[in-house]
Amino acid sequence: MVKLGVSLPQFAHFTPGKDVVAAARAMEEIGFDSLWVFERVLVPEDQSGSHGLYNVPGLPWPERYRGVADALVTLATAAAVTSRIELGTGVLVVPLHLPLRLARELATLDAASGGRVIAGLGAGWSPDEFAAGGAVPLSERGKALDDFLDIAAEVWGPNPVSFKTRRFEADTVDVGPKPVRRIPILLGAGNERALRRVAKRADGWVASGVTPDQVKASLAGLRATAEEIGRDPGTISCTVQIGTLDLTESTAVPRPPYAGNVSQLAEDVAALAEAGADQVYITLPAAVESVGELIDRASELHDRVRAAGV
Repeated sequence: MVKLGVSLPQFAHFTPGKDVVAAARAMEEIGFDSLWVFERVLVPEDQSGSHGLYNVPGLPWPERYRGVADALVTLATAAAVTSRIELGTGVLVVPLHLPLRLARELATLDAASGGRVIAGLGAGWSPDEFAAGGAVPLSERGKALDDFLDIAAEVWGPNPVSFKTRRFEADTVDVGPKPVRRIPILLGAGNERALRRVAKRADGWVASGVTPDQVKASLAGLRATAEEIGRDPGTISCTVQIGTLDLTESTAVPRPPYAGNVSQLAEDVAALAEAGADQVYITLPAAVESVGELIDRASELHDRVRAAGV
């Protein structure tokens, strides 16, 4: 059975305190397996050239990205009012953080939540975010992600801790608190090089904006790469984020992926599970106006997916 998750309400039309608390409690009671947050720190006014969304010239950034609540603060709020449901980041832009600090924040959250954190991580893409708050230049984002993975492996392990990267080093120091469990690391990847990093360094792949057919093809390549490097391909998980903006019924033939009402989204979850996804989470907050509507739609979606035996 595929694990089913839902995003927490981080957009500006929600209240960071009470709406997150209400949603987190409700999603756990409904029976969801995981709660998810994402990271967006700004929206540029100039969206020409590489400043467009995903570096596509002129592609507008969604208005809902203005005022996105902090990912880790939102997740900590949810952790405080839940006890079972897992807590995922989908994804944190690692190069916007100092690596030791981020490793400690994730470890502390895992310790505080009783071992429920899933660390979904990415290298980022926005030149504006890197110019405003990057720990490294945009051109070094891949290396920064690798450096974080090296540092986190040490920080989350037993003391004393030692590490040395291009910019940071520690020699036999104690760092705590430690995570309750080995925090699962999922990496975002949209090209062959990034997928190879998943095969070499991560517990799984977190995918966004991909169809079931693309998931199936990418997983085949990812697991073939794992076999090439001597890793059991069965140890690599796949989590897929479904982005949805409108929950009205789609009448288009063929129906675009992830367009339509809750019943149609349930069909998409089933298709992703058939393609090899182990976990699917849905950004329902982008398609609703209130936390009450979010809870109602999430409950309906959960019931439809489980009733279908997915």
